Amino acid sequence: MSSNLRSMKNVLTDAASKGVELARTQIFCHVLNPTGQRSPHKILRKKLIGEKVASWYPYDIKKDDPLVMARQEQERLNKLEMLKRRGKGPPKKGQGKRAKKSCK
Repeated sequence: MSSNLRSMKNVLTDAASKGVELARTQIFCHVLNPTGQRSPHKILRKKLIGEKVASWYPYDIKKDDPLVMARQEQERLNKLEMLKRRGKGPPKKGQGKRAKKSCK
């Protein structure tokens, strides 16, 4: 009879502790994890910081204004033309260092 009483007592304490755990998770907005497995909940409950990081950098008007983009492209082409006149421009396709190595 005493063993039956002990088992009944264990069942009641287990049920009470499970009820307390469940109530605690609901009150304090915790996640119930009885198995103890790893969970991404700790990372996911943090605030997202993407908007804050994006606000640190000023808005780049160059990407939206076609006049600015056209001017930059024209400056790039002018510089490339000047380099080609001096003989410092990029080689034609298939005439670079790698192609010269294989010909020797």
